Amino acid sequence: MTCRVCGAELAEGTLFCGKCGSSVTASRVRPPEVADPRPSDTSIVERLPKPAIAGRFPADELDEDGLPATQAMPVVPIETAAPLPRRSYTLSFSTGETVEVLGSGLVGRRPITQPGEHVDQLVVVSDPARSVSKTHLEFGLEGDDLWICDRYSGNGTVARPLGDVARQCEAGRRYRVTRGTRVEIGDQWFDVS
Repeated sequence: MTCRVCGAELAEGTLFCGKCGSSVTASRVRPPEVADPRPSDTSIVERLPKPAIAGRFPADELDEDGLPATQAMPVVPIETAAPLPRRSYTLSFSTGETVEVLGSGLVGRRPITQPGEHVDQLVVVSDPARSVSKTHLEFGLEGDDLWICDRYSGNGTVARPLGDVARQCEAGRRYRVTRGTRVEIGDQWFDVS
């Protein structure tokens, strides 16, 4: 099986691509069926420059995209793997709020669901500068993995895994995030723990 986004080889039963982080089992999230009827008032901020990694790593440690190569985790056959307890995640926002992930949810200044859509949590982020969109991103659990998905926000979403390269999240696509990841939404951010 190969990843439909980056073409990396994947073990059978894999939920997320280890190379690009995209969801293997879930199809691309569709754009909103109905545009948000509220007028946009998001303040667009300057995009952060891509981190310069050339010269920080020896050439033989970079992959074909010029990014630091990562080693794949060993595959453990399902029949020998011990069941792991369900993990809970906490989102700690730059504004001081802390939210325990209970299922699916939306994050934004005034998040709303699309017609027929159901989420477990609506997380309101205080952002007087309005760099965070009204409904900025979606999050959820797939098994024991936490994922995020930019909901076509004005300033986009950047995931910065601890000790790894930052990734600009493509709108409408799910990305797995691990503990220690900082997710930037406009001028605000939250840490995953």
